[in-house]
Amino acid sequence: MPVDPPGGSAPGQGRPKGPAKPCPECGKPANPAMLPFCSPRCRDVDLNRWLSGSYVIPGKDNEEEDAE
Repeated sequence: MPVDPPGGSAPGQGRPKGPAKPCPECGKPANPAMLPFCSPRCRDVDLNRWLSGSYVIPGKDNEEEDAE
């Protein structure tokens, strides 16, 4: 009789089963096919925010590099 692997996931699956995290845009349960989002719409809203500059990764101002 086969024994379940540690962590509770089935063979060949990289993620253990657990509570799904909510979609970062709307809070609905995430769709496994579109992680971490729940729908193409939420995925596209997030992409648009990155492309329009709404999301910014903070960095250190370095005037010496700008002078070159």
